[in-house]
Amino acid sequence: MPALTPRARLLGPPEVPAAARPGRRSPAIATCAALLGFAVITIDVSAVNIALPAIRSSLHGGITGQQWVVDAYTLMFAALMLSAGAMADRSGARRAYAWGVGLFTVASLGCALAPDIGTLITARVLQGAAAAVVMPASLALIRQAHDDPKRRAHAVALWSVGGSLAMAVGPVLGGVLAEAADWRAVFLLNLPLGLLILALLLGVERSAKRPAPFDPAGQIAAVLVLAAVAYAMIEGGHAGWTSWPVAAALAVAVAAAVTFRAVEARHRSPMVPLDMLRQREVSVPLAVGFAISAGYYGTFFTLGLYYQQLRGMSGTQAGLMFVPIALVATIASLRTPRLVERFGRRRVIVQGQLVLAGSLLVLLGFGSGTPHWALLLLLLPFGIGTLTVPALTALLMDSVPSRRTGIASGLLNSLRQTGGALAVALFGSLVATQHDAYDLEGLRVSLLLAAALLCATAALSQRALPRS
Repeated sequence: MPALTPRARLLGPPEVPAAARPGRRSPAIATCAALLGFAVITIDVSAVNIALPAIRSSLHGGITGQQWVVDAYTLMFAALMLSAGAMADRSGARRAYAWGVGLFTVASLGCALAPDIGTLITARVLQGAAAAVVMPASLALIRQAHDDPKRRAHAVALWSVGGSLAMAVGPVLGGVLAEAADWRAVFLLNLPLGLLILALLLGVERSAKRPAPFDPAGQIAAVLVLAAVAYAMIEGGHAGWTSWPVAAALAVAVAAAVTFRAVEARHRSPMVPLDMLRQREVSVPLAVGFAISAGYYGTFFTLGLYYQQLRGMSGTQAGLMFVPIALVATIASLRTPRLVERFGRRRVIVQGQLVLAGSLLVLLGFGSGTPHWALLLLLLPFGIGTLTVPALTALLMDSVPSRRTGIASGLLNSLRQTGGALAVALFGSLVATQHDAYDLEGLRVSLLLAAALLCATAALSQRALPRS
């Protein structure tokens, strides 16, 4: 057997075409398993948002507890996304996906059985860690199963649409289950779905293991940064922005951020190559992704509480209010390629942010007596603004060398999750009164902040991104 060159030792053995592998299984099974996993972790986010008032009634904890139920999941998802792709490469996509789905299923059972808010938050941390593994491994499964680029693109499109539909179904499902059964049913639903995915994986061929560097010091520092900032934002609205716990959390965040930068600058294979961030075509899409998710998920969180705590809607009614937005967002995302072809990426990215910012400003007219039909009508442009995401994702992927597409994708998804998590932390603090009631003025301040952030990143996009 000939000796391997240093490059061959680094890259591993060449990938055998799927059609030539012995005992090849159906690629449709791999696609179905990948789509189901992505749908489950997406449904979990939107369904739990609607079940929050029921969780509060059962376990107490106030709005602070509700914020942590959301952010414990999202923060771990965001932080571990930076290195989850490397984990999938080191252990193989199928094995990583199985471990991720298995952990997510067990953690879901822990959520359903939680006797208090602290236990629920701990189980949500485990769910978020598992979701961070499931996300990149699901795409790796699709890539492994489809050699033909056209078939692979079709499978990825199905995967994306499945996630969008899951976002539409999640709020309704969360409302129906919390109202008809109990909020615990929202988490118990993940058990049969998780077992089904694991059964499907038996029909998926084994994945090759590949050498992939891991950066544990950088990963720990990233978790500390996000957790400390979220803690400061959540507690700042309750304990006071100048209180010593908030000041201590911010100090930890700064120290961890400095450590993270130092570690990444010295690591031979950093999670976040600092030179890559100096490219405008990389840094600007990352900033835009953060801003869009902050506006989108932060507003989803506050509106879910608005519908149920201020307007007195049932969980099912509140969930149905989000369906038109999700459907419009799905349609807008499907139309993005044609719009980009006609107008160019920069224009689509800029206009999408401005539409989203404008829709947030329109919502400032919300009151305690606004008719339901008016709420639905005013929220439709909110879904249109999401057409920016496919355009900025494509721009980012085209702006980095192929060896860094996984890093760039993980960084974009991480910053999007971070934007949503920090918006939930900040907006939740703004809408909560001293007696844990819902403050309509806090909602308006939240909308203004999100709109201002989107206008700022839209101006940055217009100035920094290339015309074509």
